[in-house]
Amino acid sequence: MSQSPLLPNYQNPPPLNIDDTSYASYVITSLGLSKATGLYKKAVVFGLGAIAVFGVWSFAQLNQAKQNVIMIISDGFGPASQTLARNYNAYVNNLGPEALLPLDHILVGSSRTRSSSSFVTDSAAGATAFSCALKSYNGAIGVNPDGIPCGTILEAAKLRGYLTGLVATSRLTHATPGSFSAHVIDRDMEDEIAVQQIGNYSLGRMVDLAFAGGSCHFKPQTGESLESCRADDKDLFGWGVEKMGWNLLNNVTRIQEFGSVSEVKLILFRFRLPLMGLFTPDHMSYEIDRDPSKEPSLREMAIKALDILSHATKRTRKGFFIMIEGSRIDMAGHSNDPAAHVHEILAYNEMIQSVIEWVDRNPNTIMISTSDHETGGLSVAHQLGSAYPEYAWYPKALTPVQNSTEVLGKHFADFSDKEALPKFITETVLPEWLGIGDASQYEIDYLTDPARTSFEYSAFLARMISDRAGLGWATTGHSAVDVNLYAHGRGFEALRGNHENTDIGLFMERKLGLDLKSVTSRLTGATAGVWWERVMSGYEALSGMKEKTVKGFQKVHYHQKQRDL
Repeated sequence: MSQSPLLPNYQNPPPLNIDDTSYASYVITSLGLSKATGLYKKAVVFGLGAIAVFGVWSFAQLNQAKQNVIMIISDGFGPASQTLARNYNAYVNNLGPEALLPLDHILVGSSRTRSSSSFVTDSAAGATAFSCALKSYNGAIGVNPDGIPCGTILEAAKLRGYLTGLVATSRLTHATPGSFSAHVIDRDMEDEIAVQQIGNYSLGRMVDLAFAGGSCHFKPQTGESLESCRADDKDLFGWGVEKMGWNLLNNVTRIQEFGSVSEVKLILFRFRLPLMGLFTPDHMSYEIDRDPSKEPSLREMAIKALDILSHATKRTRKGFFIMIEGSRIDMAGHSNDPAAHVHEILAYNEMIQSVIEWVDRNPNTIMISTSDHETGGLSVAHQLGSAYPEYAWYPKALTPVQNSTEVLGKHFADFSDKEALPKFITETVLPEWLGIGDASQYEIDYLTDPARTSFEYSAFLARMISDRAGLGWATTGHSAVDVNLYAHGRGFEALRGNHENTDIGLFMERKLGLDLKSVTSRLTGATAGVWWERVMSGYEALSGMKEKTVKGFQKVHYHQKQRDL
């Protein structure tokens, strides 16, 4: 045995006998005590006890000093949306008015959402308020109002020794995950966001784990391939594996298999951090459309990410920071699709319940849940016509709906036999897929027009469902309403009350002992030149493309460019 660091004065400790296998025996024998003496036996007992106490004390001190922060963002989720989901859940499960959803139990306050450029924020400025703890303009990804990079919570945590993670049901390069892990002038610069997320900028790789959709921005453009949406031939997956040591997880069955602690150890053994799993080329499917055999749920991704990061930091003095986003709540709001919207919210609440339980098992953790903004201007009641309205809304109109209007709209537009479309809509889609048996002649005529676009079909179907449910929408964009703030775990009390969205970023900075200004200095210092020149060049190219026709822009980005804010 080599010399023990606990015994620096002993150059030649006594050799171990075959039965002296414990470290306690070795230490005591090294002190010159014979096994025959009573003092030796007492010393063994004392030594074992001391080592046990010291080990427990050391582990307790390690855990006490460690801090985990889980930032969960419900994109586009306003107070009315929680009411909608709570009512719907009570209706379908035949529950009384006392029935609550998981979020209801951890409500602590509210958040104000305006950006630096408008009373109505977009997701980029909203997420940058959380990540950089400052207000910026709509469209800003990790930059201040002057377009200068600002250090993010995720970057500061990584540089401080924490592990970091991102989970989203959108593309990984979309506004919210992008604002924590990249810096660009315009949110549509998703090709550049991907480059930085993989680790190619002045700070290097800052993300340790990423589960989301959007693999298309990491693959080289190869002609008309639908698997890539980059405007160049950069193979970011290949570069990331070779240069940054990324491990890729793209099989849904793998993430669903890892449930127990032993299975988490297995994934860490076979796929060491950094680990990236992008399960779809574009955004992940709405919950109402999701095929579990092809895509993991938000809850599955979130809990697996927490387990992996927790296990990886088990014996370190630093914990982890992770941002988890229920991204598609917002997109269903943009579509004014009440069925897709409510299923996204219920999936989000299911994930929240699992995270609450996870935090209770890991008391050195705080979770925060809030929204960047509200989407759709949802009202849980709607007046049709000039007659005084009935005080009601009707959840039963949502229960038979089997797909999002986005999926149905695309299905109608792509329907090959246009002559058979009217019969298919009136005899199958309306009665069986949507539960609508009272369609007017105007509605049937509109839907059976084969010249409609997928967007027109989707918007019309959403209005049909909303009207029958008694739900109203003020906009297909965002609104300025304050959003609910939820928290659970160690030290959440400071979040009680009404807060500016930037206060949440400042809270996380203090909680983790970070210095965002120092990270900003590193981003804007002498080493920032080359990568920021690349960003500015990309911005000029994007600006040029935006001046071209919409058709030309969509040729570069195969995914739908309806400004999915």
